[in-house]
Amino acid sequence: MFEWINMQTKLRTNELEPTDNISFPIGTIRLVNQLYDVLNFGDIFGKHKKRGIDINGLLQATISYKLTDNFSIKRSHAWINRPEVLSEFNLPPFSERTLYRVLETLGANREEIISDIQDVLFARYDFEHTDINMDWTSIVLYGTKAQLGKHGYSRDHRPDKKQITVGITELANPIHVPIGMTVEPGNINDQTHFKKTYRQSSNRLRKGSLVIFDKGANSITNTRMIRADNLQYITGKRLNKSDDKLIAKFETHNPQDIDGETGTRGIKIEKPSSVNYLYFSEKLQKEQLESRARKIMREIQEAKAIQESIDKKKTLPKRFRINNLLVDVDYSIQTKLLELSEGDAIRMLEEKFITGREGYFCLKSSKNLTLTEALLTYRRKDSIEKIFNSLKNEIEIKPLRVWTDNSIYGALIIGFIAQLFISLVRFEIPELKQISTKFIKQALLNLTVTIDSWKRKTKKYIYSNFDPINTMILRHNWPILGSEKG
Repeated sequence: MFEWINMQTKLRTNELEPTDNISFPIGTIRLVNQLYDVLNFGDIFGKHKKRGIDINGLLQATISYKLTDNFSIKRSHAWINRPEVLSEFNLPPFSERTLYRVLETLGANREEIISDIQDVLFARYDFEHTDINMDWTSIVLYGTKAQLGKHGYSRDHRPDKKQITVGITELANPIHVPIGMTVEPGNINDQTHFKKTYRQSSNRLRKGSLVIFDKGANSITNTRMIRADNLQYITGKRLNKSDDKLIAKFETHNPQDIDGETGTRGIKIEKPSSVNYLYFSEKLQKEQLESRARKIMREIQEAKAIQESIDKKKTLPKRFRINNLLVDVDYSIQTKLLELSEGDAIRMLEEKFITGREGYFCLKSSKNLTLTEALLTYRRKDSIEKIFNSLKNEIEIKPLRVWTDNSIYGALIIGFIAQLFISLVRFEIPELKQISTKFIKQALLNLTVTIDSWKRKTKKYIYSNFDPINTMILRHNWPILGSEKG
């Protein structure tokens, strides 16, 4: 007779026992501390606050937060005030008001701070050139108290909100390092903002350097300013009636093939003090005509919706009405659809929206370049759009809440420095040249430290989640001040 014995075939899960161990991201903190030190930022910021809490420790913590959780400046106070983070930056617990006072200090001294950062960058690196890209964007401002907030053209598609405008200057391809930032009220256009952004960095540029910017900031005053400083420029040019004459005879000028893939051809028009580069792109023409066609169909559909409301004596659809309690409007509407067939309406709209300029664009430069050089140089300006995208969506400098003007300036300086650190990582380490801010941030976040204090008299630090990117960054040998790159 057999006696069955129950045998354990699987290991039982041990009961979880809570500990006091703490884990948090350490890669970002290590990078910020390292770059803050090698760039001598302690000297740049230390002179602006000598009493109370250490401004440098607080700035290092705030920049680290920008590259870590980064929900808002307000919430950074709670993030930094955790004991393990305070310990990393040798900070005592501090109030939220202290953080805002530091932002005020940064904002009040913003011009000197940017100038000092430029001093360090140009002393540390022997950049291969000083050609610059310049561009401007808008950032939504939540609230109405800050004087900087004004209604203007919104790149964030929020015309209902007040905003500020931000100008960025970066060293052009292949460097891609931001060296300047200016902030103006939200109703300042690019032509006007140009002067402040340009003047902030112009004295850093070598004679003959190229200033690259888009047509929104192009004006005779601005291009003359550049030439007066013995610098060159290339910019976009708005097409006008004189260009229409050239477009009409474009083929008779034997345009040069530039790019077979996009069907791009061009001609040069040399003038006494500048050169115009007129291009035609089959790909661009197709895209623009498709866009015009969609717009025409939207106009037809909207007209039909309005006519249907009239015929059925219904209230006009909300999207066609003025929604303002202070405006009283009696609508008296008659659409042209009563007079025109749909085919006639489409032809009428084609005459309005299709100009004959579809596919054509023009560049203007003080420098006599080849058609290919001019187009390639101008297109590479798009790298500054990547900086704006990084600042807004990865560094997350938006949205800005209701603060004083100086607090807004200060918060933007924090974001600028965070972006500068990421750009320097890409500049210093060729293997990371094409890696986005998102993936660099994530790699640094992956590296964590666990503070093991369970049943110990002394704390034990356990580092984990090394990967190729964070290892490469933290092992990089940052050259000493004044030495050449690589």
